[in-house]
Amino acid sequence: MEPDIEIARKAKIRSITEIAAQLGIPEQLVEPCGRNKAKVDISTGRFKDPTGKVILVTAMSPTPLGEGKTTTSIGLAMALCALGEKAVVGLREPSMGPVFGQKGGAAGGGYSQVLPMEDINLHFTGDMHAITSAHNLLSALINNSMAHGNSFCLDSRRVVWPRVMDINDRSLRSIVVGLGEKDGGMIDQDRFDITAGSEIMAILCLSSSYKDLKSRMESVLVAFTNDGRPMFARDFKACGAMAALLKDAFKPNLVQTIEGTPALVHGGPFANIAHGTSSYMASLVGRCLADYYVTEAGFGSDLGAEKFFDIFCRKTGTKVAAVVIVATVRALKFHGGVAKERVKEEDLGALEKGFVNLRRHIGIIRLFGYDPIVAMNVTPWDTDKEKALLLGLCAKEGVQCVGSEVFARGGQGGLELAKAVLARAKEAEPVYAYDLDLSIRKKIEAVATKVYGAGSIVYTPDASRQIKTWEELGFGRLPVCIAKTQFSFSDDPKKKGAVSGFEFQIREVRLSAGAGFVVPISGEIMTMPGLPPEPNAQKIDLDENNQIIGM
Repeated sequence: MEPDIEIARKAKIRSITEIAAQLGIPEQLVEPCGRNKAKVDISTGRFKDPTGKVILVTAMSPTPLGEGKTTTSIGLAMALCALGEKAVVGLREPSMGPVFGQKGGAAGGGYSQVLPMEDINLHFTGDMHAITSAHNLLSALINNSMAHGNSFCLDSRRVVWPRVMDINDRSLRSIVVGLGEKDGGMIDQDRFDITAGSEIMAILCLSSSYKDLKSRMESVLVAFTNDGRPMFARDFKACGAMAALLKDAFKPNLVQTIEGTPALVHGGPFANIAHGTSSYMASLVGRCLADYYVTEAGFGSDLGAEKFFDIFCRKTGTKVAAVVIVATVRALKFHGGVAKERVKEEDLGALEKGFVNLRRHIGIIRLFGYDPIVAMNVTPWDTDKEKALLLGLCAKEGVQCVGSEVFARGGQGGLELAKAVLARAKEAEPVYAYDLDLSIRKKIEAVATKVYGAGSIVYTPDASRQIKTWEELGFGRLPVCIAKTQFSFSDDPKKKGAVSGFEFQIREVRLSAGAGFVVPISGEIMTMPGLPPEPNAQKIDLDENNQIIGM
């Protein structure tokens, strides 16, 4: 099969005004960004009473090969449209960190893509840059206050607001700023996080209006004074300018799939270090204009789906109608002990052994009150015996498993999956993994034991002190957004399958007061990823016709 970029380039792309009209967006609310991208104006109050059903797509624990969650989400939306339903897909914007790193782009694959894929994977409509700029503006204002007399008497060792950028650069994880002459500012230790994991990204994705956006930013905790008083973004009069930078970024982006199905691609938080969902505003637009809003939650159900229910649904009042878990034969064999270089070889024993991972994910979704549908994302290397075995193993668990061939066949390859979703789609009251009245430690324990399968939780002295501080400041009732590896249920990426009874370490606990959650950080997970030995950036280029290649 041709590379994704060649398939995308040959697709017949329609004007964005046609796509908007198809979805029923009034012309005056469409702000074109060229011929095939547009912003949707959400300031008129047009999108207030959503009736469309939310279909959540999650996955088993991913492998370095990727399991096709975004591809399945896109293909499912196209299949629903092929069946005569009015559907829209809601996705996160790709971060350039993974695009240039190891994972690659995040616009789907094969014949199940959103277009224009090159734009979406790179600068798109500039949202990532706006979020980066708004975040770093606050950093600059904090340092400026300290340089001009430090009137707030800030303790330079307790400035907790980092800087961000949207490229993986491990050398920026811990840095010293302010070196040089006296006019270079105060010397201080600092750090960079990746933009996708920043609190401003989370705020943009969870806000319900411009007023809510500004209010959340005002509540951002940035530093402590020498006598221990907390200082917030509002104290530095930063939020007006930050909101101005985010004015257009807050508007959802409208694009299309390879088959012309409307797609809302907006916001891009990672689920391993942030809450991992597309924006609430995109979901409002999608649910107001379509009968089905198909959206993804990042990585496996232990990360993205847990946070979708415990954070996104809880904060926005969103109800889910059906849940799809994406699984692949090769991932099951990988979790059964097969090296990634050999997962294309038939191995029924390893597949059955690795099924424990998918079984755990099925149990997680049932914890939240849903009987999931397993979408078997079929690859050319899956044998008939392997596919039959997976169907049988799912049947023993009492869960429906449906083959999905959207990568190779587009919407037509997802018809059976779409029919299964339509038969199952029924909104239910949300179930959560914990109650907000519990202490921060009890909430961490609930997720770690009920969802991850941990046997005990261990806190470093720093983490214990931080929890005590956040609770004393009145933030103890916030939900928890645990940062951990996506490759394992534990905090160790090397522990595959469905490990249980392990010791789960919390090394640090950060506060995202504006976003409205506490961020416990486990194991060795980094909030600024690094590049692999052979990053994708080295394969991307412009050809002699100035077209992008290697993506």
